[in-house]
Amino acid sequence: MDLLLLLLAVSLVTLSLPLFFLILTYRAKSREDVVSKNHRLPPGRYGWPVVGETLEFLYGKPEKFVSERMRKYSSSVFKTNILGERVAVLCGPDGNKFIFSNEQKLFTEWRPHSMQKLMRSYEARASSQPPPPPNPSESKTKVLRQPGFLKPEALSRFMAQMDATARQQMELYWEGRKEVAVFPLAKTFTLSLASHFFLGLADHQLGRITRLAGEFDDVSVGLHCIPWKIPGTVFYRASKGASAIRKELLLIIKEKKAALDRGEKTPDILSFMILATDPGSGRFMPENEIADKMMGLLTAGYNTVASAITFLMKFVGEQPHIYHQILIEQKTIAESKGTGEFLAWEDIQKMRYSWNVACETLRLAPPLQGTFREALIDISYGGFIIPKGWKVYWTVSTTNKDPKYFPNPEVFDPNRYGEGGSALPPYTYVPFGGGPRLCPGKEYARLAIMTFLHNVVRRFKWEVVDPTEEMIEDMIPTPSKGLPVRLIPQAMQ
Repeated sequence: MDLLLLLLAVSLVTLSLPLFFLILTYRAKSREDVVSKNHRLPPGRYGWPVVGETLEFLYGKPEKFVSERMRKYSSSVFKTNILGERVAVLCGPDGNKFIFSNEQKLFTEWRPHSMQKLMRSYEARASSQPPPPPNPSESKTKVLRQPGFLKPEALSRFMAQMDATARQQMELYWEGRKEVAVFPLAKTFTLSLASHFFLGLADHQLGRITRLAGEFDDVSVGLHCIPWKIPGTVFYRASKGASAIRKELLLIIKEKKAALDRGEKTPDILSFMILATDPGSGRFMPENEIADKMMGLLTAGYNTVASAITFLMKFVGEQPHIYHQILIEQKTIAESKGTGEFLAWEDIQKMRYSWNVACETLRLAPPLQGTFREALIDISYGGFIIPKGWKVYWTVSTTNKDPKYFPNPEVFDPNRYGEGGSALPPYTYVPFGGGPRLCPGKEYARLAIMTFLHNVVRRFKWEVVDPTEEMIEDMIPTPSKGLPVRLIPQAMQ
């Protein structure tokens, strides 16, 4: 009997699906007719009912998705339907300039539905607390900007801890080994750094967060996906990962509160969030909200920086002449330090060529493909109208490999930047965004990447084991095998 009911239910669902999609198509077409009657929309297509072109965008390589439609429809702007939203994709330096120059005038930040759900707990949504600001990640950005945590003077005080963490990671996971997989170790390094900087955890406490690296991976992948919480889906795994991370963070928050009550103070972002009060109500931030914001910060400072470090190791490992130039620069800095002396802010400023190498890495393998905005009003752009409420996608890929701005764009050439390199046209190289929403973590990322590079170059040369290893080019590019490299001890004299 149960089997018969199950077969009947499956048959009804199967028979109703065509009608369901037909209705959705008709409704979408009707809405489109109304919008098109009043506006000249950008060229493009919406794809399938419900899912639109989401699958092609997420799993067909975002860079390829954009470049194909630029060739087919327009090199300046085209429309699509991804992640359940009507989206206008603005392309090229003109598109970058237009978005960066009109933040909070024509555009506001928007996060995909999957990201909104993962970064805000069920308990927070169901509580009687007042609703959060319209832009949760805007409040997160304000937390970073207002106390000055990511300003040079604050980061300079963190340099010794960064260098100590890098040294410790080298001793634990690199030294004495003939071969390592870079990506997993880079993630351990960046998660350890973030745990120190954002949470104020001591060395012996880092395992509480680093043991959740797999959960952070699931969350990172789930930030851009179809938010269907069905067993086996990306979003389902991401939701479980977010719950596990949130549970541990809530424990850390309670412990931090108890330490603050005892008079113990540490200059970390978690302590600031716990002690901060809302200017209007005078209330403290709820623990669930703190946990959500901390999870967002940890995720942001984790996979993207690790991806940049990994591809830096790949490109340098494949080109010995570039390694040699980095070695000369880093050796000069190492020789200027006393025995046991840690890197300082001034040392990072001397790593000019090394940072050029990192910049070229970010051009060829950007760790963040792009971000979304929402149109606050009907916007006129390029002879078209982007209706109010539409989402706007900004992406680095429309300029990074354009030969008009980067001659021989597939060639890895650090001399494109700074000393010895030609000046780049404005808005053509924007790995950290621009305008008022320039990534507040830009300097943090630079310090993390340069500190890691200094420590690995001091100890090793390396060779990429498999130069043909497949690179998974999703929203955050990753090497399919973790980028194994052979280590050759190289002590600086």
